[in-house]
Amino acid sequence: MKRINIFSGKHRLPAIAAGLLLAMSACTKNFELYNTDNTGIPNGMLEADFNNLSYLKTATMAIYNFSGGGDPNSFQLQQNLNADCFSGYMASATPFNGGRNNLSYFMMTGWNGETFKAGYLSVMGQLAKLRQSNIPKDFPAVWAVAQIVQVTAMSRVTDVYGPIPYSKAGTSKTSIDYDSQQEVYARFFKELDTANTTLRDFIASGKTLPFKFGDFDLVYNSDFTKWLQFSNSLRLRLAMHVIKADPTLAKTEAEKALDPAKGGVITSNDGNMTVRIPGAGYTNPLVFIAQNWNDIQINASLQCYLTGYKDPRLGKYMSKATDPAVAGKYVGIRLGSITSSNSKSDYVEYSGINYKDNVFTLNTPVQLMTAAEVYFLRAEAALNNFANAGGTVQSLYEQGINTSLEQWHVADANYVNNSVNTPDKYVDPKNAQNNIDTPTHITVKWVESATPAQKQERISTQKWLAMFPEGQEAWTEFRRTGYPKLFPVVNNNSGNTINSALQVRRLPFPQNEYNTNNAAVTKAIGLLSKPEDNGGTPLWWDKR
Repeated sequence: MKRINIFSGKHRLPAIAAGLLLAMSACTKNFELYNTDNTGIPNGMLEADFNNLSYLKTATMAIYNFSGGGDPNSFQLQQNLNADCFSGYMASATPFNGGRNNLSYFMMTGWNGETFKAGYLSVMGQLAKLRQSNIPKDFPAVWAVAQIVQVTAMSRVTDVYGPIPYSKAGTSKTSIDYDSQQEVYARFFKELDTANTTLRDFIASGKTLPFKFGDFDLVYNSDFTKWLQFSNSLRLRLAMHVIKADPTLAKTEAEKALDPAKGGVITSNDGNMTVRIPGAGYTNPLVFIAQNWNDIQINASLQCYLTGYKDPRLGKYMSKATDPAVAGKYVGIRLGSITSSNSKSDYVEYSGINYKDNVFTLNTPVQLMTAAEVYFLRAEAALNNFANAGGTVQSLYEQGINTSLEQWHVADANYVNNSVNTPDKYVDPKNAQNNIDTPTHITVKWVESATPAQKQERISTQKWLAMFPEGQEAWTEFRRTGYPKLFPVVNNNSGNTINSALQVRRLPFPQNEYNTNNAAVTKAIGLLSKPEDNGGTPLWWDKR
């Protein structure tokens, strides 16, 4: 496939017009509309509703955007050259813009709007069309899934920018106001309340749908019990996001998520939230970029944790380098080390995501949440003395590790008890200026007498290792907790707007919003923790 130039003007945000053309009002309005009985539907209505479900399918794919007919250019800008790298998972050997780009903290205007674009055009816009159909009224359980998809996708959008248009998105006004991130999160929890109530009622009724919903459900193949468990797990994730910004809200929502009467959370790998590749013309975009473009490799931070811990997932996550200088070794690239003096060939044969051994293929489902992550979230809930965590901090921590090892088929009874190994220091055989000492001396084995900070570091570090390769949530967790400790950027081209020690905290608002929704986006800057629209400004929940 011919490579698309990501600097081309045609990949900048198109005019999204006043109101973002969403035609979608708040999903918490008219709750009763989505809880009506779904029986007695005339057969003549089923065909139209069946066709409308393609909107849900498209929106689900756009969470982690591979909806472009197999071309992952949108995903490359939406996540891969941003969150995947800021999370410590990925780095690129390609000297985009002469090495002055997001990976060296020179925030590229042409890159930073893609997350916004995918969220509004490919998720909110598609679900707006679905809402205008008979689906919400006639099949409320299906609409509940759509609500969960929307919260999943838009939580990622707000965690990139902070304030976003949400409650008023889809109105006909020429200027669409932004909600503060605090308001957006409050709305997420209300939307999950509605969706969860609907799913529990539908499951309890014993009814089935009069059509094959599995053809459009790319995640759980019409298993509504698993959708309910994911929804509760998502609530738990979002609750822990806000634990420093609003501890009371975090406790309330986490305990609600963990309440067994609410349907439970993901507890085994068969409940992992993964989006399957729907068929010909579509691919896993991360694998495509690595395999076909050689545009993404492994970050030095991830490599040093895996090699230092002698982690059994090492050979699953990473391929061995083929560069003559490091052939046969696992070697990552330190973020910000690629400059104008480098050509792509200098580092492109360092370690990459392991598609060479078919661990990752073009048909590998896209991973968005795993049972292991949920165990670590529960461990943190227990650490904070929340009710219903379902175990001790140590037992949940160890179960998180072992569930991840089981997911990758590398069970190792000794790993969880290793009290010796620590992350490696980084050595770049091509440029000693990139060398750096180990970021931490934290070990794997649980230590009950450790300080609260050390306990949090263990939980967060192992959760980070278990969430690979899902960099969006990994970046959020790094910003929220400060863990794992990642190597700082080598070259910081931010013009002093981003602190190298704190690293990137958010993306600037899209240029297209300044062009088409200027008054609202200007006002939104005042909703940030400080009125500066740059990569160094913390989000509402970012109280590190």
